Amino acid sequence: MYGILHRGLQQGLHTTWTLGKVIFPITLIVTILQFTPVLPWVIEQLTPLMGLIGLSGEAAVPLVLGNSLNLYAGIAAIVSFDFTVKEVFIMAVMLSFSHNLFIESAVASKVGVSWWLIAGIRIALAIVSAVIINLVWNGGSEQAAYGFISNGDPALDGWGEIVLQGIQTAIIAVGQLALIVIPLMVVMQFLREKGWLTILSNKFAPFTKVLGMKENTSMTMVAGLTIGLAYGAGVMIQAVKEDGVEKKDMILALIFLVSCHAVVEDTLVFIPLGIPVWPLLLIRLITAIVLTMTIAFVWRNMDKKKHRRETTNEHTYNTL
Repeated sequence: MYGILHRGLQQGLHTTWTLGKVIFPITLIVTILQFTPVLPWVIEQLTPLMGLIGLSGEAAVPLVLGNSLNLYAGIAAIVSFDFTVKEVFIMAVMLSFSHNLFIESAVASKVGVSWWLIAGIRIALAIVSAVIINLVWNGGSEQAAYGFISNGDPALDGWGEIVLQGIQTAIIAVGQLALIVIPLMVVMQFLREKGWLTILSNKFAPFTKVLGMKENTSMTMVAGLTIGLAYGAGVMIQAVKEDGVEKKDMILALIFLVSCHAVVEDTLVFIPLGIPVWPLLLIRLITAIVLTMTIAFVWRNMDKKKHRRETTNEHTYNTL
């Protein structure tokens, strides 16, 4: 047990260090850029576009960083601005669908699924979800409270105080991340070494069948749901090789996972932002289930029609 705890702590500290190297400089740079003409100009240009999905111009910064880099870069940018709860929730949902777009979508090409297909689905889900939430939810107008991070408008005198404010905000952001990531890595290490991920995979098999996939995709699904697309890429590729997952089932599995992957980690990291995380999780899960089952249903019907046409043509040919 001590060995598992030790390895889990090491993994947690390593992950915190790796992610902290992204969060710290981005938080610092974005905070400082707010006091220069650069960021206000960019925000002004993007404000009309952001307004279509219920966001202020500043939201463009975390959305761009989150999509091009990773979820933590987006969160680092969010805590550098003052947003309402509704704005943070919309960004959280969007980034849940389309964060780390280039790297995670590239996983699709490793298992034989088009990068453009997966990236297109993720971007579409992010935009559609933002529009719906903006139209449906009338609340959330109060200012978001970012845990221990003060999001007020401090009176800063000179570049020294501005840089100090940025460093303070960055340190607190990394600290809060560590409080979530380290315990999470310990739990994941325990699950892996005790073989519970394999057990979970076996239990998950009937659910994959309901979604329109064969049961041998269950390990791929469990890897993506627990570890994520980027971190779980190796596990997913190995599962495809060992379990003989067909391309159709892999496409359906990835469609599900791009909507809802790393469900524990990607949900918990938003807690310090002061938004309701259960609705965030439910939106991702329901979207993934409905989208996957719909595509599987349409695909199955198309295959049946194709089979009937081929059978009819063969029968006609034999008759002639």
